[in-house]
Amino acid sequence: MLKVIKFTALVGALGGSLAACESSDVPRAALGGVGGYAADRALGGDGTIGAAAGIAAGTVCDDVTPGVCR
Repeated sequence: MLKVIKFTALVGALGGSLAACESSDVPRAALGGVGGYAADRALGGDGTIGAAAGIAAGTVCDDVTPGVCR
């Protein structure tokens, strides 16, 4: 279980880093959706909740954290 949590944290950090490099909401949402889907699947889910959360997080990233997401 600990390996799954570490893997999920790594995927989330990598996805967040990649999403922060994108210039508009659409690519950030796409990368967030992919990262969320992968994390949800790694935890045993079907991927839909993780993808939805990732899309939402990617879309509002620049509004919530303007210093991180550009």
